[in-house]
Amino acid sequence: MSRPDPADRHPHRDRTTEIDVLVPTRGRPVELATTLAGLAGQRGPAFRVVVSDQSDGQPSYATPAAETMARVLRHQGRPVEFLRHLPRRGLAEQRHFLLGRARAEHVLFLDDDVWLEPDALATMHRAIGELGCGLVGMAVQGLSYLDDVRPHELVPYEEWTGRPEPEVLSVDSPAWQRMTLHNAANPTHLAERLNLAPGEWRAYKIAWVGGCVLYDRQALVRAGGFGFWAELPEEHAGEDVLAQWRVMAKYGGAGILPSGAVHLEAPTTVVNRETEVTRVLPV
Repeated sequence: MSRPDPADRHPHRDRTTEIDVLVPTRGRPVELATTLAGLAGQRGPAFRVVVSDQSDGQPSYATPAAETMARVLRHQGRPVEFLRHLPRRGLAEQRHFLLGRARAEHVLFLDDDVWLEPDALATMHRAIGELGCGLVGMAVQGLSYLDDVRPHELVPYEEWTGRPEPEVLSVDSPAWQRMTLHNAANPTHLAERLNLAPGEWRAYKIAWVGGCVLYDRQALVRAGGFGFWAELPEEHAGEDVLAQWRVMAKYGGAGILPSGAVHLEAPTTVVNRETEVTRVLPV
């Protein structure tokens, strides 16, 4: 009796890493395990996972569930690295640290409370390649709001008809009105309105995308990454917005529908928002 080729059972094994998935976490053991489970269900491409923990007590990854999901990922040929990064110096510094660990052509910054549908990573990877821009994102969907349809918040929706063009954004620009597109379950309702065929996707204009953003790593680095962390107090918010704006100003960016990112709707860990990064640092 012939034995099956192990490569047939583990198609991701021994492939060059195409994406580094970077996950900052703090005090979310249940959510992190769920996030890792979503990654373990991805159908492609080849990726590596780096988790950086800044919990006050035990690391979020120090649970049987998270450790099991890490074993699943490693068995699939997808490396997982759990890191303890202390002391805390703010959200931007945490992202700066993670970016410094990356080496793949693309990096996905994924929040620790986001579950991805099985084709999400493959769709984003295909989209950024075809669009040739600096970033693409899947806005997180709050499925508890499925019955809360908000047509007025969908008005700013506008698709890119070709390669996304560089844009300079600010909270005072008309483009900032696009932020309503990502409220509640709006990405779900937008996708339903488009009535896309399986595997079909659309690129649209964004104000920014929270929770699930795939970057061309070199574009992010050339735009300064999160190196601005040293200019900020430890307590701040909006560091991901500024980084995205700087990439979009040089290389363009887009949102992708349908979104395969589901928000776990856990309470926020960012309670002090007195320093909004986009208000104190220039694009």
